[in-house]
This record gives sequence, structure tokens and C-alpha cells, in this order.
Amino acid sequence: MKVLKWLVLAFAALILVLALYLTLFFNPNDFKPEIIEQIKAHTGRTLTIKDDLNWSFFPTLGIHLGGISFSNPQGMSPAQMMTVDNVLAKVALMPLLSKQVDIEALEIKGLTVNLVTAKDGRTSFDRLAQSGDDKSAAQTASASSGTSDTQGLFGLSVGGVNIGNAKVNIINQQTNTTHEFSLDSFTLGQFSLGKAAELAFSASAKLLDLDLTAKGKGSLLLTQDFGALSLKGLTLDTKLNGKGIPNGSLSSAVNADVEVDLKRQQASLALAQLKVGNIEGNGKLTAAYDRPVPALDMTLALGDINLNDWLISDKQDASPGSKGSGQQAQVQEPELSGMKAADVTANVSIKSITLDKLKTSQWQLAIALKNGVLDVKNLSANLYDGQLKLSASLDGRNPVASYRFEQSLSGVQIRPLLRDAVEVDFLSGKANFSVSGSGRSLIPETLKRNLTGNGKFAINDGSLYGVNIPQMIRSAEAKLKGNFDATGNEELKTDFTSLIGNFSMKNGVVNNPDLDMHSPLIRVMGQGDVNIVEQTIDYNLTTKLVASLEGQGADDTLKGAEIPLTITGTFAEPEFALNTKSLLNNKVKNELKKQEDKLKNKLLRKLGGF
Repeated sequence: MKVLKWLVLAFAALILVLALYLTLFFNPNDFKPEIIEQIKAHTGRTLTIKDDLNWSFFPTLGIHLGGISFSNPQGMSPAQMMTVDNVLAKVALMPLLSKQVDIEALEIKGLTVNLVTAKDGRTSFDRLAQSGDDKSAAQTASASSGTSDTQGLFGLSVGGVNIGNAKVNIINQQTNTTHEFSLDSFTLGQFSLGKAAELAFSASAKLLDLDLTAKGKGSLLLTQDFGALSLKGLTLDTKLNGKGIPNGSLSSAVNADVEVDLKRQQASLALAQLKVGNIEGNGKLTAAYDRPVPALDMTLALGDINLNDWLISDKQDASPGSKGSGQQAQVQEPELSGMKAADVTANVSIKSITLDKLKTSQWQLAIALKNGVLDVKNLSANLYDGQLKLSASLDGRNPVASYRFEQSLSGVQIRPLLRDAVEVDFLSGKANFSVSGSGRSLIPETLKRNLTGNGKFAINDGSLYGVNIPQMIRSAEAKLKGNFDATGNEELKTDFTSLIGNFSMKNGVVNNPDLDMHSPLIRVMGQGDVNIVEQTIDYNLTTKLVASLEGQGADDTLKGAEIPLTITGTFAEPEFALNTKSLLNNKVKNELKKQEDKLKNKLLRKLGGF
């Protein structure tokens, strides 16, 4: 026991002598010029340490730094890449001897980082990335060999972490933009391996015309073997203000649990509550980051969504100088190359979506994004007593994106859908519709012109509004008899039992070659074009009476005759007209045919008398 006692006393004396020597005879400030010179030689930058370095060696190994700055490349503004007002770090000395890291305090105050991209293309990281190559290679080799910095570490304890007034400014002088990020405060309470510690933070950002504020808190836990990290009870509240935000402001709130498996390199986020504006929901996100492109898998369930609350008003959209300039910004293809760096699968359900007057419900969406291709495997929704189904893909691997799709509507009441969606009221009935197509470009006007596809439609037990074909026939018939004053005051509506046809799309024009409409009185056949770029209609129809108009103030003079009808105008204001010239020609032909038949019969009777 005496030997052990003397060994302990000798060791304590050795530590005391070392501390006295370092304190009395060793001045770390003597090395400041050499440190600054080496930094200058390797990076070309200037390191400034205004305050003296203060060390402590027992019972804690500590350092206090102040007035630190590190310059940007010469000629850049701001001149300093990083400045720090105050850094304080204290580590208990004795626990280090048993591989226990006991950080009594860590404080960082007044950290400012200026990351600049100059007009000539230089950045704040020039030459720094080169000096880090050897280190990166060493880290890669270490990772591949399965070793880690924490191997052999028996314990870690942190008395507290306090970071305040930290800022990051991202300055791009080529685009004349500045983004400001501020970590106003970050605190971590008493922390040790295997035990949870409370953390809290508040942050803000200025992104062009947008201002963001955020605050959060949670409970952090790191396992003894450094194999897993968790953040329980995370609450995050954010608020976004700016001209580009509906109503000028948007708030969000998140309540979640985060789990990270550091060994398997997998993470999960369980969203107990998600609220963004008027949208509420919950879900789960898992990520595997043990590969070059991390794989994300998301499941999300949302409630009722009213998109009208998200629309930006005309007053918000207007900005000084936006009107009267006489110039229109050139529309460019969206940049989709970032899709190659994503591997995402998602399943989303939405209770209902309202847009303007359009109402839908029971949305289901399943998508996958991988290798630059977005696949919408399934999208379905209920609308107007029917159902929408869609599958599609978007290929973003090339500068001009390409796409393909298959869509169907079944059992949809077409009249309220058209009225609520596009404010058009000329057709009713139960509609079934299917279309498949493909194209290139996502610029709206170019998309319309490049779209190609085929489809078919069938509408049962409906009506055409804005035209009364039987009335038009009666009016035309009266005019043929010389009564040019004949008019009608019946409702402008034509009922039908079925309306079917096929169509194709090319160069912005939808062509329908085989329109076929059946009703108790008439049958309408025709063909024509719809220009989706100009939003115009050019249809030629042929109407034939299949039953007498008796009982509606007309006889069956035109029964069986082909009556030409045209539909022209725009989507919003279609125009229906009877081609009376063609009708008159058909009437003359019919009369000539009747007279010819009478002459033939009369001649045959005479010949039969011989």
C-alpha cells in the first residue's frame, strides 16, 4: 500500500511540476507569429489573433481565445472569411488518463462566416480545398479500414455547450445576391453517453425577399458505443415572411422524433404532427445514407387542403417596375439535373383538395424518383361522382425534359366539373374519358405544341347547352317555306342519349374524326379540330332527323335529310350555326330526286301500257 501511495504522490507531483513549468516558463503566445506565418504560407490568407491565448492545465485543460479573424482571398469583399469574438473550451485533465472525455464547458460567441463568390468566379474556398486533399484521403482510408475516432473511448461528458450570435453570409457577386443565416442561440445541457440532454436553439435567415425565423427544442441522446443518436420530442416552429408568400406570411409547426443508426448509417423521422399554414398531417421518413445517393422513403397523410389560401393575389404579385417595361422575360426550360442526385419513394394520401371552385377528395399518390426519372406510379382521386386515375413519368436526364402519361376519368358529372374548373357551361352528362400521350419540354406553350397522344370519350344521358338543334331545324324549315320571320323562344339545350368519339393530339391541335351523338329526335355525326394553343374550335357536324318533330309545331318535311351544323369560336364562347346554304342545296337535291323519281314512275307506267 505504501508503494501505491508513493506512486500516486509521485504522479501528482509530476503533473504539478509540468503545470508549473507550462504556466511559468511556457508562453503559448510565443508561437502566435509562427502559427500565423504557417497559415499564410499554406493558404495565402491572413490569420489574426488579437487577444492573448490563455491556457489552464489543472484541474482542467482549457484554452481561451478572442479576437480571431481569417481573411478571404485578396481583393474580396468582405475582407474577412471568418471572425470570432470569443472561444472558451475546458476539458477535465485527470479523466483523460482513463480515456474519459469530460468537457466542462464549450462556448463560442460572435462567430461570423462570409462565403463569397466574386465576379471573376473566385470563391472563399480557393486553395483551402487543395490543402484538404491529404486529410480527406486519410479519412477515406480510415473509414474503409473500419476504424473510427471514438474507438477505445470509454466515456464522454459535456457540462454544457453555448453558441450565440453566429452568422453565415452567402454572398454571390455574380448575381448580386446575399443570403444571411443566423444562429441566434444554441444551448445543450448536461450531457453524457447513454443519458439524454436537453437542447434548444433559435435561428433566422434572410433569403432575397424572404425572412425566416425558427426555434426548436428537444432531448438529445448518444449511446455508450456511439452507435445510435436520437432526438426525442423535437418541436420546431418556423415563420416565413415575404412578398412571394400567400398573404405575406406562412407559419409551420413540427413535432417529431429522430433516430439515427450511426453504424448502419440509417435514419428515421417520425412526424407526430405536421402543420404548414392550413395543412395538417402526420407521417414517417426513413433514410439510408450508406451509399453515394442517399435513399429516402416517405409516407405522409394530410387532411383537408384549400389551395385558395395559397394563391398569391394580384396586389402581392405586382412589383414596382413590373408593368410598362415593354419587355417579357425569356422563358427557359427548368433545370432538372438535380433529379439525378435523388433516390426517393413516397406515398401520400390527402383527404380533400379545393382549388378555386374545384372540389376533389380521397387523393392517393405513389411516386418514385431515381436516376433522374420521376415515376408517378399511381395518382387517384374522387371528383364529381366519379374518379380520376393517372400514371406518368418525367425524365429529367436531358437538358429538355420528356414525359409520358396515361389518364382516365370514369363516371364523372361533366357539367359541374367544367363549370368549376374552367368556367365553361355547354355540356352535361356522365363522362368516361381516357387519354395517353407523350412529349418534350416543360415550357407551357412549347409543351402544348409538342404534345402527342390519343384518346376516346363517351358521355351518356347529357345535353349540349347554348344550342337547340330541333329549334334550329324548325326555323330553317320555315325559312325554306318562305317564312323568314319564324323564331323560337325555347331553352337553348339539346338533349342526347350518348356522345362518343376518338381523338388525337399533335402540334397543339386535337382532332376528332368520328363524333357520334344519338338522341330521340336527331343523330349528329361530324369531325373537327380544337386548337389548345389558341383555344379555338372548328367543327363541322351533320345532323339528321331520325323521328318526326310532330307535336313540337313542325312536320316531318326534313325527316331523313342531312342538316349541316358548325361549331366555331373559343372555349369560353362557342358559337353554333346552321349552314342554311348547304341545307338549301340538300333540299333542292332532295326535291330534284323526288321529281326524277316521279318522272321515272310516270314513264314506266306509260311503257307498261303497250
